[in-house]
Amino acid sequence: MQHSQPDQPKTLGADLRALRKARGLTLVDMADQLGRSVGWLSQVERDKSDPSIADLRKIAALLGVSISMLFRHSAAPAHEAGYVVRHTTRRPIGSSIEGLVEELLSPDLTDDFEMVHSTFAPGSRITEAVCRPTQEVGYLLSGQIDIEIAGRTHTINPGDSFRIRGEAFRWANPYDVPAVAIWVIAPPVY
Repeated sequence: MQHSQPDQPKTLGADLRALRKARGLTLVDMADQLGRSVGWLSQVERDKSDPSIADLRKIAALLGVSISMLFRHSAAPAHEAGYVVRHTTRRPIGSSIEGLVEELLSPDLTDDFEMVHSTFAPGSRITEAVCRPTQEVGYLLSGQIDIEIAGRTHTINPGDSFRIRGEAFRWANPYDVPAVAIWVIAPPVY
């Protein structure tokens, strides 16, 4: 059993707890589905124990997140940990939808919301509508995207923002340049 190093940020356990709760799972539910004890899972969530790569794969699949999202990335200096996320240390999140790169801007997932930086490649799109039990606000920094919310399509330009409150949505970037957006999502889903 490995123990967390003092200089590593203690975000994995807190992130796992937040994701578990956001999905309505109890410690018992999640431990049962992982084939592990509640005590083990509790220790992982309190950063008292580090899960193996095999455990991380099972956890990621159960929570519907990419395994890379669960890996600890470059540690922030102690005075910045939990407060500042440098451009070079953002964690990749979300699914591996072709043409979409998402990075977590929040230091972790322990708040009531998360901030996400999304880059939509030219010509990318999702064909299946997504419906999440969240409230989301997006702000487009550059490029253009078409977003369909509850069956209505809107073209979003730089400086425009939009809101989704649990409605089905999908996006497309049929344009020739990447589109970059900042999303605020509550509760955290990644």
